[in-house]
Amino acid sequence: MKTASLPRRGALALAAGATLLAAAPAAFAQAPAYPTKPITIVVGYPAGGSTDLVGRMVGTELSNRLGQPVVIENLGGAGGSIGAQKVANAQPDGYTLLVGASNELAITNLVNKKIKYGIKDFTAIGMVSSQPMVLVASPSAGVKTAAEFTQLVAKNPGKFSYGSSGVGTALHLTGEMVKEQGKLFMTHIPYRGVAPLTNDLIGNNLEFGVFVLSSGLPHIRSGKVIALGTSEAKRSAITPDIPALSETPQFKNVDMTIWFALMAPANLPKPIHEKLKKALNDTLQSPDFRKKMEASGSVVASPTVDIDKYLGSEIAKYQKIVQFAKIEE
Repeated sequence: MKTASLPRRGALALAAGATLLAAAPAAFAQAPAYPTKPITIVVGYPAGGSTDLVGRMVGTELSNRLGQPVVIENLGGAGGSIGAQKVANAQPDGYTLLVGASNELAITNLVNKKIKYGIKDFTAIGMVSSQPMVLVASPSAGVKTAAEFTQLVAKNPGKFSYGSSGVGTALHLTGEMVKEQGKLFMTHIPYRGVAPLTNDLIGNNLEFGVFVLSSGLPHIRSGKVIALGTSEAKRSAITPDIPALSETPQFKNVDMTIWFALMAPANLPKPIHEKLKKALNDTLQSPDFRKKMEASGSVVASPTVDIDKYLGSEIAKYQKIVQFAKIEE
């Protein structure tokens, strides 16, 4: 009797297993495909700035490609780090993303020990675009080229100042790179944003400044400030009429951009990562998107950029400048 019961139990177990196996494909088929609800892109700055502009353009394209609304949440403060921290703490489900700039993603935690997140707290989806900074002079400074700027400042150490939009920003680091390579002594004046910096330059209350190219162009074109050079290794395709600083021998190694990237929280599941990456890559290859970005002063990134490798090299570059200038918040 006992021996007869064993095959029966085995048959029942096999039948139950077969039922589970048969049900498995149906269960997988019923799993919702990402995305099934609106996606939020956090921008760590108020509306209207360069990062916000990039975020909104990316959001529109992702919405079209993923079939769900994309909402922009502007969470300004602390140089973009409040917004970045929110995304670093979010669930890695693909519904909370960050369009961030080099400031909050790669520089802030090098100069501010209170920042609790690092690049390891994000999953990098991909680079979006970049643009150079531009060194400008007030008309009252009396210089029109990078060579004239160098001669003037070198002959008057400590007399002149340059302004940026804040301590530890890419603009500040660009100014310090110029000082290091030109062996110049100037005072850095941090402003609370671009508007007051612009007012002091135009009002001849400040001799020199560093702008993001898109912010500086209207004032350069109007003649209110003088462009001395852009900060990339070669001239920007957006402004081929403005020399690169690297064309002046003292600044031959100046190479600095402000870049924008799409990020998600760390440990994003691979299927969601791949879907977002494909949507972003398709966006970067869109002629319409490229045209809009170039009109705003940015050059669209290549979809083939290895973002993890690129971020590593950028952070190493920033670290050297921070150490040279002893920048700390």
